[in-house]
Amino acid sequence: MTQVVGVRDDQRIQHDVLAELAWDAQLQPHEIGVTVNQGVVTLTGFVDGAARSWAATRSAQRVRGVRAVADEIEVRLPGTPGRTDAEVAIAASRALEWDSFVPAEQLDVTVANGWVMLRGEVEFGWQRRAAEQELRRLDGVRGITNLIEVRPPEPPAGERLRRDVQRALLRTIGGERVTVEVDGDTLVLAGVVRSWWERDQVERVAWSAPGVRVVHDHLLVGG
Repeated sequence: MTQVVGVRDDQRIQHDVLAELAWDAQLQPHEIGVTVNQGVVTLTGFVDGAARSWAATRSAQRVRGVRAVADEIEVRLPGTPGRTDAEVAIAASRALEWDSFVPAEQLDVTVANGWVMLRGEVEFGWQRRAAEQELRRLDGVRGITNLIEVRPPEPPAGERLRRDVQRALLRTIGGERVTVEVDGDTLVLAGVVRSWWERDQVERVAWSAPGVRVVHDHLLVGG
């Protein structure tokens, strides 16, 4: 669980999360319930697709003081006949093919009861993330299990890689408070960021580094 520096009152956080959910045009008013305990937000309720559940989680993460988000939202597809698993699988395969940055020919998609399973291999972690994000927007998707393996063609360059990642962080977020360590093909991130957006940017930079197979995120999110 990602921790946070600084503490805000749980009631204030709950109020702000509800306001952020209401502000998000991707969500319907009053479809998400919010409880907060020591900065940990729990989301409950029912939505009609994985995209809305993902949007709700992202909305909560944008609120200052949120330490972590527990997504207990249930995805219930509309009662009227919708996409079959075969149709969802076809749509998912086409979406991956249309994304020129994702090696669709190396990926396998299976669907059961609206739940998508992704398998295969890619060279970069950002490709793994991009494939999942592409499918979250599809109608009929209840959720995604991402089992894609990251297998770089060459091992990382050790100290040179660490310096390159650190420089990239300085360019994007002014990452003086983020430290990067390299252990074989694994990057270890530590330090403090000001928001979940910054945390996402740090992870994006880390996964974009050549030769990286695993990223361990030990970042603290500042309140």
